[in-house]
Amino acid sequence: MAADLGELLVPYMPTIRVPRTGDRVFKSECAFSFDSPESEGGLYVCMNTFLGFGREHVERHYRKTGQSVYMHLKRHVKEKATGAAGGGAIPRRRNGKVFLDLELNRDFNGEDYEYEDEAKLVIFPDHFEIPLPNIEELPALVTIACDAVLNAPSAYKKQEPESWEEEIQVSRHARSLRQLDNGVRIPPSGWKCQKCEMRENLWLNLTDGAVLCGKWFFDGSGGNGHALEHYRETNYPLAVKLDTITPDGADIYSFEEEEAVLDPHVSEHLSHFGIDMLQMQKGTENGHHTDNKPRPRVSEWEVIQESGMKLKEVYGSGYTGIKNLGSSCYLSTVMQVLFSIPDFQRMYVGNLQRIFDYSPLDPTQDFATQMAKLGHGLLSGQYSKPPMKSELIEQVMKEEYKVLNWHQQKGISARMLKALVSRGHPEFSSNRQQDAHEFLLHMINLVERNSAGSENPSDVFRFLVEERVQCCQTRRVRYTQRVDYCIQLPAPFEAASNREELLAYEVKRKEAEENMRPPPEPVRARIPFTACLQAFTEPENVPDFWSSALQAKSAGVKTSRFASFPEYLVVQIKKFTFGVDWVPKKLDVVIDVPDFLDLNRLRATGLQAGEEELPDLMPPIVLPEDTRAPEIDEAAVMQLAEMGFPLEACRKAVYYTGNMGPEMAFNWIIAHMEEPDFAEPLTLPSMIDPGPSAGDSPTGAALLGNSPPEESIAILTSMGFPRTHSIHALKATNNNLERALDWIFTHPEEEEESDALSDMADTEPNDNAFSNANSHSDSTLSPDGDASGPRVKDGPGRYELFAFISHMGASTMSGHYVCHIKKEGRWVIYNDHKVCLSERPPKDLGYVYFYHRLSSS
Repeated sequence: MAADLGELLVPYMPTIRVPRTGDRVFKSECAFSFDSPESEGGLYVCMNTFLGFGREHVERHYRKTGQSVYMHLKRHVKEKATGAAGGGAIPRRRNGKVFLDLELNRDFNGEDYEYEDEAKLVIFPDHFEIPLPNIEELPALVTIACDAVLNAPSAYKKQEPESWEEEIQVSRHARSLRQLDNGVRIPPSGWKCQKCEMRENLWLNLTDGAVLCGKWFFDGSGGNGHALEHYRETNYPLAVKLDTITPDGADIYSFEEEEAVLDPHVSEHLSHFGIDMLQMQKGTENGHHTDNKPRPRVSEWEVIQESGMKLKEVYGSGYTGIKNLGSSCYLSTVMQVLFSIPDFQRMYVGNLQRIFDYSPLDPTQDFATQMAKLGHGLLSGQYSKPPMKSELIEQVMKEEYKVLNWHQQKGISARMLKALVSRGHPEFSSNRQQDAHEFLLHMINLVERNSAGSENPSDVFRFLVEERVQCCQTRRVRYTQRVDYCIQLPAPFEAASNREELLAYEVKRKEAEENMRPPPEPVRARIPFTACLQAFTEPENVPDFWSSALQAKSAGVKTSRFASFPEYLVVQIKKFTFGVDWVPKKLDVVIDVPDFLDLNRLRATGLQAGEEELPDLMPPIVLPEDTRAPEIDEAAVMQLAEMGFPLEACRKAVYYTGNMGPEMAFNWIIAHMEEPDFAEPLTLPSMIDPGPSAGDSPTGAALLGNSPPEESIAILTSMGFPRTHSIHALKATNNNLERALDWIFTHPEEEEESDALSDMADTEPNDNAFSNANSHSDSTLSPDGDASGPRVKDGPGRYELFAFISHMGASTMSGHYVCHIKKEGRWVIYNDHKVCLSERPPKDLGYVYFYHRLSSS
């Protein structure tokens, strides 16, 4: 028999691999479905790619790849017989080493259930089965491979970082860092470089509190190197990147050690400048306040989750829950809402077979495949089946819940999708709680990136905002438009309808605090929705406004209106803010959000009779005064000159590619050889004269007429991108290098001849886009029907509420999310894996609201 098995496996031996370090073994879930070893058909693990497949999908993988040998894993779970060993006994196993480290959708109580695992090799297409373990009869290589697969750790543990922080060393300056007592306090927002006013890639020097920009990198994170210059002038060694500060730490760089470092005392060093990280941790521990005022949050948890009510569970298509993977409820709520929208259903579930058939060899890394998988899991009803009537009768007879517990809603695990969409993201890839609104925008961005050349379901959210800026001194105006996906409504406390009650509560609270008495019963501010909408439409001051009429900085005010209305309107209530001590705070408010909303009065009108436009000029660009010659790697220059290129051209090439080496400079030379000033000397003017301005143009047409900075073009062309395509990308993204790179990858070169504005909507949410259209007609493109404008689905501004996401807890970094969705005329609450009919949907406590447009009839 041993010889027979050996001969049987000989043709397949070259395809059987032993998992190596770095290989991920997917033995707990199918790549195309949520089938697992617990499923009726078990799970098939390819012995070459180590991907897992359910019974319905393994044949597809066999036909596509020709891989014939799979390990079939099956787990049998059953209730313990009466009198079986209990008291926390470990569940019995038939094969001791099978399924070690499996992550399945069910947590077993060892006192109630036992399970038996079985594994076997299956050879396709004849489905020849070889039971395991079978050490004596199988070739040594096959035995080793099978044992390695059975004992392999979770595929997702392989993905988790091997404690990246352990590779970073503690800075030698951390313990003895000198901090100047200069009274500097860093606000929680509004930072800019002290030397060039740049607002991104900013670093806080931990010695004197100077906020300065970092270096320019090819990933688009920009800067003029002022933080490094400051170190060279002062020798203050440590700096922290401002937008990385969380309760868990921050990114710290040592200029003296020239590497990222750890600072065990970072919380103390930051508190010196008014950033209280310890208080942030204390204030949000375990999702609750740790002070003596817990009651508002406790009440909120009960109301939003409808605790104390006997909610009826619902099953079937569209009523499948999503298992919480540990602070992943922000993802669950967003995905539940997205897949309640027909456009997302059609795109991913309607095209399920086509997406699966054309999926890449590793479907776990394909966005469309994983979206289709989750959509099918939520909408098919396959993973949301009610218990059989006989089981309910048995439960009643036994007067216990053991039998029913087995059939309770368990939900599906979105672990595979989460690993994919969060890859490379510093926040979503962690196990910490996140902001559901930010994740929604992140998902919209991913959908757009992966919808090039096909239907884009996120078009339903996109709309145009018209911004009117007026110079207060000359009264002249400028009209521009930008793309957006969500409106953010402030919660004005001063408009609370129970303001007197709030003032009385505040007096009592202060008295109780002074007299060391328990605080009074909290009072929640009640704010009318109309007040939120009014605050949104109020004029706001424009910081650092430059008036082209005055040719100088002046006071300016801005108002916003809808240039188009989306098919689905997303409304976020701005409940979260930061105190001056950087402690995140949640506004304790209730807002009477309406079921029906009419925003037609907020339709933009464009330039009005009697209004005078601001001149089409841009402010002068003043570069930092620096009489020193530019830093140029002379070795790289000489290396290029030896190839026969003009010396001045070599100097320009090295300079414009940021001293990144002769190879990058060589690419720049090849891209610019035909230019008339190719061999001209390098000149760096200190001031650029004012010229036509896209910023002050009412239509934004001048944006296309101005050439982007030559340095930015040079960086893109040195990467191998055509010059014309690079210019299009920079124009379409307002000369932002990071977004220009993203634009290039999502816009094939064959689309170069189309106007750059036609694809502005494919950038990240809140990017600026311009259009001179203000028509009110329905359109799936720009409001004027021009295919070159941002793709929007304009229509009437009348809406009906169909879903909302609610947050419980003190801040977005903690707490819990649930969502309510209106289906078949009933409100349904989705609380992780539990899906029930809602008795009292807490519409006034929501965080993100979703409206769908009403027909014009």
